[in-house]
Amino acid sequence: MPATGEADRDRPAEIEFTESAFLDERQTPQSRTSVSTGAGSQAAENAVEVSVVIPCLNEANSIGFCVEKAMNAFRAAGLRGEVVVADNGSTDGSVEISRHLGARVVAVPQRGYGSALRAGIAAASGAFIVMGDADDSYDFSEVPRFVAEWKQGSDVVMGNRFRGEIKPGAMPWHHKYIGNPGLTALLNLFFHAGIGDSHCGMRGFTRDVYERMNLRSTGMEFASEFIIKAAQLGAKITEIPITLFKDKRGRPPHLRSFRDGWRHLRFMLLYAPNWLFIFPGAALVAFGLFLVFWLLPGPRMISHRITLDVHTMIFGVIFTLLGIQIISIGSFAKVFSYAERFDHNTVSLKRVLKRVTLEMGLLVGGGLFLVGFAGCAWITYRWAASGFGPLEQVRQVLFWAMWLFVGVQVIFAAFFLSMLGISRGTYIGDYDLK
Repeated sequence: MPATGEADRDRPAEIEFTESAFLDERQTPQSRTSVSTGAGSQAAENAVEVSVVIPCLNEANSIGFCVEKAMNAFRAAGLRGEVVVADNGSTDGSVEISRHLGARVVAVPQRGYGSALRAGIAAASGAFIVMGDADDSYDFSEVPRFVAEWKQGSDVVMGNRFRGEIKPGAMPWHHKYIGNPGLTALLNLFFHAGIGDSHCGMRGFTRDVYERMNLRSTGMEFASEFIIKAAQLGAKITEIPITLFKDKRGRPPHLRSFRDGWRHLRFMLLYAPNWLFIFPGAALVAFGLFLVFWLLPGPRMISHRITLDVHTMIFGVIFTLLGIQIISIGSFAKVFSYAERFDHNTVSLKRVLKRVTLEMGLLVGGGLFLVGFAGCAWITYRWAASGFGPLEQVRQVLFWAMWLFVGVQVIFAAFFLSMLGISRGTYIGDYDLK
């Protein structure tokens, strides 16, 4: 099959199956044959440069085009390459087509886009890996362009469909104008990735940077985790314009727009505790404290019809306590992600944790508790001295009780933070992990 030409993209694959065309899946990665020449010495077989990994689930209509284009690209560019099809349980002949065309098929029992890719990448032999979808929406004859960027020093080479071309009917309008741009903007805001098309399915990367990512996603959020980890590691990321074609799957897509969009958004939020917890919590604390201190002297008249009094001050106390609780949860999430190696960008967190110990947390919390307790005790004493009549100092009770409650929260949060560290062999104030 020719590697280029839109007319050729629509030509059905003509395949004759022969027993001798099937590859032996029992071969080890070191003994698999390079397809750049079809034959060669054992040394050449052991030196696969590039692996193309294609996740597949019932893609008989299109997998042949993908495999053949990749094979032709290897030959045309003189690359020692292989095609690895990570099959997720196909029952439509995709496996036989892939093997017949020279691809090595890896069976992946665990369902999911991420699961298939992780298994395929683990089985690949190349130092540089190019992944792409099996529906022929990406042109695998472009593989040499990705390889060229790698040889110029890039760790990750991303395809960018928006800088290239999106053929009519290749992408739904809500993906093109809302979903992809929106999720890419959030990913860049949260993680400073500087990517223009974070969900492009065709991307290349070195084995070294991939292994350092320690990716864990099993579903579509694999694409987001990949960029997040690459950005956190400081990998050199390059984008090249590519074309997205209308797929040849001949069936409804596996992708579900809103379900998978939510999975990407959820994943990004879980990997960004500052944006999910710390910043919203700090905003609540700031607003709550503003209301408390503003209303502590007495009522505030906004207009001749609106006066804010002690009832609004109660909400200020609630906002403050709620904000402190959210910040505490964010702190738990950050320490957990650090201890479990979810977050590779931990320079600022390490600086803080070296100074913030359990004892410091207990001192701060205990101090706030004692201040609040002393204020409440003084008001209770004066109330008792007046014969337990009407309590006129409601504002002061709210003010001092707030600090008492904040102190209690800080004390228990400090203990729990320390427990998170202890359970993983790390301690608050002792985070120099090897």
